[in-house]
Parts: sequence; C-alpha cells; structure tokens
Amino acid sequence: MLADDVYDALDARLAPVDAELVRRYPGEWLIRQPVHTVYVPADRFHAEISSSYGRAALDAVAEHGPLPFAEDVIERVLAKLEREPVEDLRIDFEDGYGVRADDEEDAAARAAAAALSSSGAPALVGLRCKSLEATTRRRAVRTLDVFLDGLGHPPEGFVVTLPKVSAVEQVAAMVILCGDLESAHGLTENAIRFEIQVETPPAVLGADGAATVAKMVHTAQGRCTGLHYGTYDYSASVGIAAEYQSMEHPAADYAKAVMQVAAAGTGIRLSDGSTNILPVGDTASVRSAWDLHARLVRRSLERGFYQGWDLHPAQLPTRYGATYTFFRDAAPAAVDRLGRYRERRSSGIAGGDQRKTVLDEPATAWALQRFLLRGLDCGALDPSDVGFDRSSLVSR
Repeated sequence: MLADDVYDALDARLAPVDAELVRRYPGEWLIRQPVHTVYVPADRFHAEISSSYGRAALDAVAEHGPLPFAEDVIERVLAKLEREPVEDLRIDFEDGYGVRADDEEDAAARAAAAALSSSGAPALVGLRCKSLEATTRRRAVRTLDVFLDGLGHPPEGFVVTLPKVSAVEQVAAMVILCGDLESAHGLTENAIRFEIQVETPPAVLGADGAATVAKMVHTAQGRCTGLHYGTYDYSASVGIAAEYQSMEHPAADYAKAVMQVAAAGTGIRLSDGSTNILPVGDTASVRSAWDLHARLVRRSLERGFYQGWDLHPAQLPTRYGATYTFFRDAAPAAVDRLGRYRERRSSGIAGGDQRKTVLDEPATAWALQRFLLRGLDCGALDPSDVGFDRSSLVSR
C-alpha cells in the first residue's frame, strides 16, 4: 500500500548513514594475519635474527622435549621452525631497549636500518618507538627519523608500534607525524602505518565515560593496522599485584573485550599480549612454562585473538603448537558445517537437516570460511584438510 516516494524518501534519508557505515566499517582484510609478533631489543636485532631464533627454538625442543602436542602437530611445528620461525618482528626501542644516551640510540637506529636492508628479515617487520608522552616524545620521533634516514623506503607491510597511547589526540598527532616523515624522506603516501598499544586505562575508558579506543580507531584515518594489548603495563596501572598480572586476569579480559568491539568490522586487527614466564632453566621449568604458554595461546584463540606477543625463542614451539592444535581440532566440524550450510543454500532449504541440529546463519558461515582461511594461512591446515578451494573461501 506504500507509494514509491515513501521508499525513495527513506533511501534518501539513510544514504549518508549507509556511506558512513561503509567508510568506518569496511570489513576484515582477507590477507594473512601473523600468529604472533616477536619483540627484539634494538641492540640485539641483526639480519639473520629469524633463522637464529629458529635454531634456538629447535635446540630448546631437542633439549627439553617432547612438546605437549600430538605427533602430527609436532611435525608441523618442527617444519615451521625450519622454514619460517618468525612471522612478524618488532625492532624494540621501548621497554625492551630501555633509556640510553641519545648517541647510543641513534647508533642503534642506524644499525637496525642497515640490518633490515639486508636479507634474512621476516616477511613482516616493524619498529616500536618510545611513546608520545611528554618525557619520551622527542626521542621517539628522532628514532623514527634516524631509522628511516638509514633505511630508505620501508618494506611492504612495515608498521610502527606506538606504545602507551592514552588519548585520542596522540593518535591524531601520530597521523600527522607519519605524513611529515613520508614528506621528509621522500616516501609514498601511507608508506608508514602504525598499530596502537592499549596498555593504559585511559585508552580503554576515558574521563568522559566513553570507550577511548573506539575513538582512536576512527581518528587514525586508515593508518592504524592493529590494536595490541599490553599485559603488564595495563595490569600494573589498574592496581593488580605483580604475582597476579596475567593475560587471563578479569581486568585484562575487560580491556580486550572493549578493544574487540571497537575494532570489529573496521579491518583493524587484534593482538593479545605476552606472558613473562619464559621457558628457560632446567627441563622442569621449561616444560612448565611451555604448558602455561600453550594454554594461554589457546585461550586467546578461543576468544578471537588470533595474534599475540612472543618474547623468547623458546616460546615459538608452543605458539605454533597451540595454534595448530586449535585449528586442527575444530577444522573437521567447520568443514562439515560449512558444507551443509552451502547445501541448504543451493537447494533453497532454509532449515537444518536430520544429520546435524546446528542451524547456521550467513554471518556464521562467513566466520567458518574465515576460520578455515586462517588455518591455511598459518600452516595448521592443508588444502586437503579444508575441502574448499581458496577462492570460494574468500567470497561471501
């Protein structure tokens, strides 16, 4: 009974909203997300850092194994440590490097740029500068300037990690700084992108009661690639005693839940933090730390955090082992559910069938496809495990 002009008026009224939603929430990237970011103090970074971490990880397995995973997973882990032990690396000029004399940090920045220019670096790499807080701001900017002067055009996927972000204005300033650095060094537009470390309470909940991190995401003008949770800075800032600071503390879960909602649909990726219980010492200590790390990695994955931080070579075996186990455990059911969903869609049947009582909707089918894609990308699954060609998995 409605006239056409009612439809037209509604479209006209909501057209600006439609466009704004598309701009702000473009959806996920359909390119590989690394399973971790490895932080290496700047003065320890060298051109062959990835292969040296792989050898150290394999040595740890040989000395303290077996790993706490199924045999088929262990085979995949060992092959991964030989082939690509580090997926994503940050040259760290912040907490892992500490406060040094200006001449020393300048020299470290130049040396890191020279090492990165040579072969052997991981496919994905970046730099963590100091924060834009007043006490470290000038040093942070100078390190970026010196580093880029020595590096030239950064490799594709290069990202700057901006730590201890507490205010939307710091993100806005970082956007301007990236443009200034590109102009000064003759770089292409958007050559420098950054990720935001959420490790202070004001980054989660502002004085106005709003979720600050959501405002940060939409202030970054497309330059922000990720939100990384900082376990220990954040935990200490909200008053958690050192003994109980952990990725699985309720305070951590709250902060990460806010991050997750803020990033949803924007294309910005999430990363959990780290555990500081390192697999070092005697075999009992190493295996205890492995068990803890594997459990925490699995916990993050189950909560939708597909990336985390690793701080030591001996954490790599459990990073990959826990990740591969997660995907291989769930892949058969995911393949089955996705296949049955597609059967119902192609046959025009809206409901379930007698073989399975799960009634999946389009959004869940898309999540199943993304799950299988992630499993393929990280090496947990082979095409034969998935049963769908890749082109069909990236299509809605």
